[in-house]
Amino acid sequence: MSFVEPFLSPVILFFLLGAFAALARSDLAIPEPIAKAMSLYLMAAIGLKGGVSVAAHGLEAGLIWAALAALALSFLIPIPVFGLLRGFGRLDSTNAGAVAAHYGSVSVVTYVTATEMLRIAGTPPAGYMVAALALMETPAIVTGLLLARRASGATARVDERSGLWHEVLLNGAVVLLVGSFVIGMIAGPDRFAPVAPVFEGGFRGILCLFLLDMGLIAVRRLREARALTVRLATLALLIPVANGMLGVAVGSAIGLDIGSAAALGVLAASASYIAVPAAMRLALPAADPGLYLAMSLGITFPFNVVIGIPLIATVARMLGT
Repeated sequence: MSFVEPFLSPVILFFLLGAFAALARSDLAIPEPIAKAMSLYLMAAIGLKGGVSVAAHGLEAGLIWAALAALALSFLIPIPVFGLLRGFGRLDSTNAGAVAAHYGSVSVVTYVTATEMLRIAGTPPAGYMVAALALMETPAIVTGLLLARRASGATARVDERSGLWHEVLLNGAVVLLVGSFVIGMIAGPDRFAPVAPVFEGGFRGILCLFLLDMGLIAVRRLREARALTVRLATLALLIPVANGMLGVAVGSAIGLDIGSAAALGVLAASASYIAVPAAMRLALPAADPGLYLAMSLGITFPFNVVIGIPLIATVARMLGT
């Protein structure tokens, strides 16, 4: 598959349509309840299919290595990102910690988009990579908070810490993703077969409509940004490239197949805009939501969907040959 081929995929074209509509100030919109329903469907589908795949193939060595790599990347990525945001980006410690947490965590929608593009390219990631996705959701939040609080000298109250852990570990995205993965493992291929038409047949169509909505939101969020500087916008483009290359290199080094190594690269390159913002609102209320959402959702997300995923997939194929 050529580098240009992914741009001709309906998945990407629907995202670009949404971005164009927002730029043109069209009144095109998807109602919030429908957008939320589509998000729930996509997370349930990817979790179920990943769990069924693990049940079909058993616990592989790749699963253990991928899980360890995912945890390490999520814990460690916020540290250099924090340094860049403090130095080159000129952010205060609170905002730097909040943004760094976003870039160490993951975007489920970016991953779902990547798996579909990799499948079309003939290099689908292993089903157990869904477990890596779930594992990378939380550690970056812990690291980002520690960096922000250590730099500012702030300490958290016991009740605040309890609320934070509840928010992080029991937020809807994590519960549905992990729960669906477990259900898929328990059910296995045979018991999954009766519901497979729902979670496989409609998956690509729902993904197209969801990315139409994400294109609208990303551009509109970027237009509303006030605290975003040229330096920070530059970092929002460079950080996912560096993290993605690191993730691909690690995936190849531990022996993952091409699709799984690319998926790990995509996870490392993505930035959360669902779970982490919810945690930051509770733990770092002084951080600017307009800033971290403009960077993660307004810049990094569209960059990854249009450029980052094809680039990472190309590098994974080069390292895998």
